[in-house]
Amino acid sequence: MGELRRPFLILALLVALLVVLLETGSGLMVGGRDATAMLTSTTDQLHGAHGVTQPSGRGIGHLALIDVVVLYTVGLFVLSLLLSPRVQGRVQGVATLIGSIVLIIVALLRLLVAFVELTVMVSLFLAAPFGTLAYLVIWGFFPVGDAATLLGLLLFLKLVLAGLLLLAQPRFVQNKGLVAMLVTTLLCTVVLAFLQGFVPVILVSIVDDIAAVVFAVVAIVWGLVLLIGSLPAIWKAIRATAG
Repeated sequence: MGELRRPFLILALLVALLVVLLETGSGLMVGGRDATAMLTSTTDQLHGAHGVTQPSGRGIGHLALIDVVVLYTVGLFVLSLLLSPRVQGRVQGVATLIGSIVLIIVALLRLLVAFVELTVMVSLFLAAPFGTLAYLVIWGFFPVGDAATLLGLLLFLKLVLAGLLLLAQPRFVQNKGLVAMLVTTLLCTVVLAFLQGFVPVILVSIVDDIAAVVFAVVAIVWGLVLLIGSLPAIWKAIRATAG
């Protein structure tokens, strides 16, 4: 693979880890603020409402399902610095098999939760007038500004990650799987930011959940790719052990 600049690779791993941590913790950083004033100023019929909070959304959190694949891939590159190719081959095959199965299961569960929530959202929104009012109370005031700030930071970190990988080893650009992962996560981040800023604020929670469903499906696809890709490595390890 040629000369590998280890400091840049290790920095890339840390950035990938930071991205996943920010995405998984997005529910604590986005939303949760009091939205009673906005609600009462929007509809006189709910003037007496109180204790209404902004929803944190699911889209950013579901990006972690995709970025954990990037983190794992970069982690394998770092692992190659510590283990011999023979040992790494055996560890990588088993770890990829187990990790892909866990990813698929988690993504499926989160897909079901997001889909059910999306169904409830749409049903309430279309059930005017009381269903629509109930939707406004629960999901009507998405924190678009906070989410845009976090998505901007995530997009920047992902570009930094791509740059660090390129600095670590220019030949990484020839790794089609790695490039596809980076393009996928960058595209998903840009699309989510666009959707959240494009529609009216009362509809952002709906499009955010639609994005969460799509991201879960994308994660399942990547999980299947990893699962299939791990089989040859496991077969080689079994043959080497048997021999």
